[in-house]
Amino acid sequence: MKSLIFIMACSLSGAALAQATLTPGQVQAAYRSSEAQLLDRDGQQLQSLRVDMQARRLPWVALADISPALQHAVLLAEDQRFMRHGGVDISALATAAWDNLFAAKPRGASTITMQLAGQLDADLKAQAGGRSLRQKWDQIRAAQAIEQSWSKAQIFEAYLNLVSFRGELQGVAAASYGLFGKAPSGLNQTDSIILASLVRAPNAPLAAVTRRACALAKESRMDSSCQLIGQRVLTALQRNALYADLAPAPQVARQLLKQPGLAVRSTLDGPLQRYAQATLRQQLASLRDRNVNDGAIIVLDNRSGEILAYVGNAGGKEVDGVMALRQAGSTLKPFLYELAIERRLMTAASILDDTPLDIATGSGMYAPQNYDRNFKGYVSARTSLASSLNIPAVRTVLLTGQDSFYNRLKDVGLSSLTEPAEYYGPSLALGASEVSLLELANAYRVLANGGQFSAASLQPGQGGGGARRVMDAGAAFIVSDILADRAARSVTFGLRNELGTNFWSAVKTGTSKDMRDNWCVGYSQRYTVGVWVGNFDGQPMWDVSGVTGAAPVWRDVMDYLHKNVASHAPPPPKGLMQQMVTYQPALEAPRREWFIAGTESAVFAVVGDAHRVPAIVYPADDSILAIDPDIPQGLQRVFFQAQGSQGLRWVLDGVDLGPADDSVSWRPAPGKHVLALVDGAGKTLAQAGFQVRGNALAQLK
Repeated sequence: MKSLIFIMACSLSGAALAQATLTPGQVQAAYRSSEAQLLDRDGQQLQSLRVDMQARRLPWVALADISPALQHAVLLAEDQRFMRHGGVDISALATAAWDNLFAAKPRGASTITMQLAGQLDADLKAQAGGRSLRQKWDQIRAAQAIEQSWSKAQIFEAYLNLVSFRGELQGVAAASYGLFGKAPSGLNQTDSIILASLVRAPNAPLAAVTRRACALAKESRMDSSCQLIGQRVLTALQRNALYADLAPAPQVARQLLKQPGLAVRSTLDGPLQRYAQATLRQQLASLRDRNVNDGAIIVLDNRSGEILAYVGNAGGKEVDGVMALRQAGSTLKPFLYELAIERRLMTAASILDDTPLDIATGSGMYAPQNYDRNFKGYVSARTSLASSLNIPAVRTVLLTGQDSFYNRLKDVGLSSLTEPAEYYGPSLALGASEVSLLELANAYRVLANGGQFSAASLQPGQGGGGARRVMDAGAAFIVSDILADRAARSVTFGLRNELGTNFWSAVKTGTSKDMRDNWCVGYSQRYTVGVWVGNFDGQPMWDVSGVTGAAPVWRDVMDYLHKNVASHAPPPPKGLMQQMVTYQPALEAPRREWFIAGTESAVFAVVGDAHRVPAIVYPADDSILAIDPDIPQGLQRVFFQAQGSQGLRWVLDGVDLGPADDSVSWRPAPGKHVLALVDGAGKTLAQAGFQVRGNALAQLK
C-alpha cells in the first residue's frame, strides 16, 4: 500500500519531468530492421535477409498501414483509457495496487505510454523480479514527458513497432509476417486478438494464449467460438517460416547483404528473376518421376557482364546450384573446337573420324562413346560440334594437345580446374572436369562477345572487370555460327527440339557421366543463359537428356527475354571469308562455309590409309600397360595398331615383328619398350616408348 501511495504522490506532485525526451523522428531514425533489403536493378525490393540474429525486426510500419482491428485489440488488452490519460492511468494503478495486496502474482498497470518509455530506455526495462520502486517512478516521469511532446498517434505507432509479440519477433511487421504470413494491414479480428494476447506474455504457453484470446474475443463481442480461436492460435504459434514465400533470390541475398537495416541494389531484374524461378520449378515438377529434383539458372547481360537472374535452386534448399561444382559434360566442346580452328589445325568443314577409338592413358584404356551409342563415320567438324559427337572431340583434343585445351579453359575463366591437365586426360574434351554454372555461362559469354573475357557481377557498375582478349575473334564467330546451325544439330537432335528459337541464338547441351548433371547454355545477341538440372545429392537422373531436361527451361527464359527484343547474328569480323564447299565422297551436302582467311578449301576429300602420315595409334607414346593378374600370362596379348603403315614393318626393341599393314599381337613382358614403324630401308618413320608393369606377386613366387 505504501508503494501505491508513493507512486501516486510522485505522479501528482508536479515535479520536473525527465529532461531528455527523444522525438518521434529520432526514435524512428534509430530503429534498425534486423533484415537487410535486396533490391533489383530498378530499386524494387526483391526480398529481405536477416542479418541481426538477436531479434527479428522488419521495416518500420506507419500507423495508417496497421489494421484497425489490431489497434482496437491492443488498446482493449493493454490500455483502454489510452486516449484519455496523460501517460499514467491513476485508476488502473490504484486497482492494481489493491489487488496485489491479496494476489500471489503481482498485477501490472503500465499504460502503453509507460511501456513505450521502457522500450526506449534500457534503464527502465523490467528485470526478472520486475521493476524496482525507483524504476517505476522514472518510468512514470518518462511517460509524462513523452505525452507532453508526442501525439497519441505517434506514441501508439512507436509502441506497435517496438513491442515484442513472440519469442524473437519484435514489432508488428515481424509478428504479422511471422505468425500469419501477411502484412500488418491485412490482419483480421482473430489475428488481432491473438497478437494482443501475446503482448503481455510473449512466451506464454499455447493454453494461456488461447484463454486470453478467447477472453478478448468475448469482450470484443466477436462471433467466433473459442475452439476456432484455439485452432488459429495453434497454427500461428507453430508457423516456422518467416517470409518463406517471398524469397526469389536467397543465395544472392546471402552474398550481398551483410549489415542490418540497409538496402543493397543488385543487378537482378526482378520480374525476370521471379519468372526464371517459376519456370524452373514447373520443369522440375514435370521431371520428378524421372528423379530430377534440383536445378539452377543464371542470366547474364553480354555487354556489361551484369547478372540479371540468379536462381540458386528451385527453393527450399540451402545449396547454391549456380556456384556448386558439377561435371560439365559436352558443354566444354565449343572451346576445344574454337582452339583447333584458331590454331589452323582444322576448319569448320574439316572431315573428322567418328569411329570407335581406344586411347591408352596412364590409368588404363579410355574408350569414349557417343551420346546415342552410334557412330557416324566421317563427318565435318561443324556436324561434330553441333551434334555433340564425342569421338571427334576426343580426336580433336589429341590434335590440339591436352595442355593447350586445358590452358584455354583457364583463359575463359574456369578456375575450378585445379588439377594438372594430365589428371583429366583426353576425357577433358567430354567434360570430365567440374565447373560452376556461373563460370561456365560466363565462358559462353566470351564466345558471345567475340573472344573478349570480362568478369560477371551482381552489383551495378562492377561487371566487365578484367576485360581481355582470350580468343581469336574469327574462330569465336565460326563456333557461334556452328552452335546456331539447326541443320548441323539435327544429326543427333533432329530438326524439331527446344534448342531452335525464333530469333538468332547459339546453344549447347551437355550431360555428365551416369546422367548426374544436365546442362543447357547458350546466348543471343544480348543475353547469355545457363541452366543446370540434376540432384544436389549426386543421384543419377532417369532417361533425361539436355534437350528434355535443361533445354525447355533455357528456351522459356530465352523467349521471355526476347518478347520485345530482337536478336541478330553477329557480323563477321575481319579476316574471315565464306565460300562453297563440297565433299568427296558426298558425306554432307554442299554448303557455304566460313573460314579464317588462308585456311579455305573448295573440296574436302576422305584420305585413304595409304595417303596418311605413318603413325602408331596404339600403344601411345609414354603409356603404361599393366599385366592382368587374373588372366593367365600365356593368354595375355597387346595389339599394336598403326595408320599409314602400308609397306612398313613393326620393330620392337630392335626385333622385327613383321608387316605393319594389320595390327600385330604381342605377348607383354614387364619393362620399358620401344616400338617403331620402319620402312624397307630400315628408316624409322614413327616411334612410341611404353612401359609394361607386371604382376609383382607372381614374380616373387
